[in-house]
Amino acid sequence: MVNSIYIIIVTYNGMPWLKMCLDSCVNYAVVVVDNASTDDTVSFIETNYPDVTLFKQDQNLGFGQANNLGIRCALDQGAEHVFLLNQDAYIVNKALDDLVAFQKKKPEYGVLSPIHIAGNQKKLDKNFSNFMLKEYTDQFYSDFVLGNTLAEAYDVPFVNAAAWLLSRECLETVGGFDPLFFHYGEDDNYCQRVLYHGLKIGVLPKSYVIHDREDRKQIKPLEFSDAYYNNRAKFYKKKYANVNADMQIEPRENRLRKTILKLQLQLKFSKANGFKKELLLLKAMKPLIIKSRTNNVLPGSHYI
Repeated sequence: MVNSIYIIIVTYNGMPWLKMCLDSCVNYAVVVVDNASTDDTVSFIETNYPDVTLFKQDQNLGFGQANNLGIRCALDQGAEHVFLLNQDAYIVNKALDDLVAFQKKKPEYGVLSPIHIAGNQKKLDKNFSNFMLKEYTDQFYSDFVLGNTLAEAYDVPFVNAAAWLLSRECLETVGGFDPLFFHYGEDDNYCQRVLYHGLKIGVLPKSYVIHDREDRKQIKPLEFSDAYYNNRAKFYKKKYANVNADMQIEPRENRLRKTILKLQLQLKFSKANGFKKELLLLKAMKPLIIKSRTNNVLPGSHYI
């Protein structure tokens, strides 16, 4: 029997969440792509969830490319809808059925998400709540607070990929995640491409997943540390690979050159060298970004 709905879960050292995650998926076909976990993730799945299709990687492919493997498997098996679920997220009740029913009724929504609630189930997931601000959704919070009739779906320009329903049409038009991104930023880029190709992104206000991550702390990296440059690279890729905007890399390169010269004249050589490294990073990414943009404006099942 062909399953029309597949859940794709990318795992990496997922033992704290796996049981709750996989137990919430028991009524569906599930594909897990493990990114070379070093804990008991693989053996736990093999022992307790033998019906799960498990792809064991010998290296960490990153979030996007691992999901692309799972998506390809699902499409090859005849899936009409693919649900990307984080290993630290759990489906609540019939949320996935609701998403699929709505997407069938409104196929213009290439990406649909439920509401993300925090692990303590007492509030919205913090990052998710930021994506639903008035400037993005107009009415979402007002409808809840004022007791207005909730819309069937709230259109958004972006929602993070912790719980995405993707249609086959979307995947065959927009493609998979761009390999320009390893981890973080790939969902921003994907949403940009969805909108470029004329599809919509929506959040269903009466469907929920629990996103169990509020205990994780965000630490601002030190200037010119490895983490700093990783963040700058993610920022530049997200900004300049956006097919809905002009690339405009040259003005940023010129600003960096002026900053470097000013710091050198002030004899601040260490800081000048830090920005020089950032400039070299940006110049090295430029051909990759151009290639990404050239590819992503074309419809097709890129990367999968």
